[in-house]
Amino acid sequence: MILQSLCSYYDRLAASPHSSVAGQGFSSEKVHFALVLDQSGKLVQILDLREVKGKRKIPRSAIVPQGAKKSVNIAASFLWGNTSYVLGADDKDRPQRTVECHDAFTELHRELLAVTDDDGARAVLAFLSSWNPEDASTLSDWQEMLKGNLVFQLDGDRCLIHERPRIQRVWLGSLKTREKGQAGTCLISGERSPIARLHPAIKGVNGAQSSGAALVSFNLDAFCSYGKDQNFNAPISESRASAYTKALNHLLASASNRVQIGDTTAVFWTERASPIEGFFGLILDPRDTSSDDKDLAVFLESVRNGKLPTSIDGGVKFYILGLAPNASRLSVRFWHVSTVRDIGEKLGQHFRDLSMVRSFDSDQEYPGMWRLLRETSNQKSKDGPPPLLGGAVMQAILNGTPYPQSLLSAVVGRIRAEQNINYMRVAIIKAVLVRKARILNQETEVSMALDKENKSVAYLLGRLFAVLEKAQQDAIPGANTTIKDRFYGSASATPRTVFPQLMRLAQHHIEKSDYGRFRDKQIEEIVCEIEEFPAHLGLEQQGMFAIGYYHQRQDFYKKSTK
Repeated sequence: MILQSLCSYYDRLAASPHSSVAGQGFSSEKVHFALVLDQSGKLVQILDLREVKGKRKIPRSAIVPQGAKKSVNIAASFLWGNTSYVLGADDKDRPQRTVECHDAFTELHRELLAVTDDDGARAVLAFLSSWNPEDASTLSDWQEMLKGNLVFQLDGDRCLIHERPRIQRVWLGSLKTREKGQAGTCLISGERSPIARLHPAIKGVNGAQSSGAALVSFNLDAFCSYGKDQNFNAPISESRASAYTKALNHLLASASNRVQIGDTTAVFWTERASPIEGFFGLILDPRDTSSDDKDLAVFLESVRNGKLPTSIDGGVKFYILGLAPNASRLSVRFWHVSTVRDIGEKLGQHFRDLSMVRSFDSDQEYPGMWRLLRETSNQKSKDGPPPLLGGAVMQAILNGTPYPQSLLSAVVGRIRAEQNINYMRVAIIKAVLVRKARILNQETEVSMALDKENKSVAYLLGRLFAVLEKAQQDAIPGANTTIKDRFYGSASATPRTVFPQLMRLAQHHIEKSDYGRFRDKQIEEIVCEIEEFPAHLGLEQQGMFAIGYYHQRQDFYKKSTK
């Protein structure tokens, strides 16, 4: 199902006249320099193709003839490659292998280009015949050239040599004769055609090998059956293998079709063109884009209110694939097939569950997924959120199931460790509690702002702790530390051991404060609803404690409606 959907996406892109996806027999690769040749094959210039972004130079993506899959083997690509293949020189201190690479490159081009009289073909053949690898180190930008791929360009032409129509016809014509896969029935197309022994590499998954990883591969005898080895165990034709890998590489290279969630790289696409295909990444992205994207703001407001904008077709299928690195392979963390309407409903419920009174106007009303996950880990540390947590939260959002209990545990743990009860963390706690209660038909309800009718002991204790802290701040303005810094962890976990002491301390603060009588009345209103201080509070009760504390603190500073 995954590969079929990716192939359909490739066919959709290939049919579009404005698509940048590589066609059959070609692939998108990073190129760094172009060797400019004259008609006689003389090297007249080295053209730097890299683009300047900030202080860095990054390689340009170009559609080139698809190269053979390489690991330790020697396999030349047509009209592009690194310096080992193209120039017969490198800095790897393996002279014999470098010679073999350059010989393979030369032989391939003599075989393919001899059948055409194209000027570019003649120039490349003349260059390869006359080139001396020992001259490579004298070239300008030689040290930079060692790091990247080279292509050819004919002097006076604006296109690269492999982009010339006659050269492309030569390449495409050679593919049929070069296909060596044994015939079989393709599992994707159902047609009988040459089966790909190895599938092209997939690049762009965060943490995977930079040279690319495999989604489908067999490398041990235990994986093989019926005398079949490699990918003949899962027969996919060479054309369909090329199609699904190109579609996936295109998605991974697109900033609008991918998002990083912990160690999982998620890509998404729709059956047909749909605005949500561009919105979904912005919704999950850590940046706050809703303020400057009017269409996105309208979409988010609509789905949170339980509606879908009339301009969006809700029946279009929506696909989400989560990939994580696993040595030289890729692991599928999650695979979700839905519709645009269903995705809108699930996102709307997610943001309704997160709804919470904000501390500042700058707080994100629609926080992205990565923003939420960051609150589960120490932001001063290089270690991010737990690797599996992102996938579990994503599954909960997409399926409308309870958020993982580990999300609540992680957030409560960070609050106790840092004594930082902020808008984002309280919104997460509220979302976990209200979704679980709704699904289990429990009576737990949590409002966006202060709820004086909420009789939950944990909620009341959180409110009481906030009032006691405010009494201290009124009595000692500008104090560097408050009772929150010293007692929050124990107060939220073992109230009976802490609150009697805090209540006695509060009487001294009330006597010194100008607002003493008012604070005393607030304390009395809350305490009269508490029969006794509990000995212990469980994890969910500690979450309610944090919500009560946050609600009461926000109520202190709410703007008057008078």
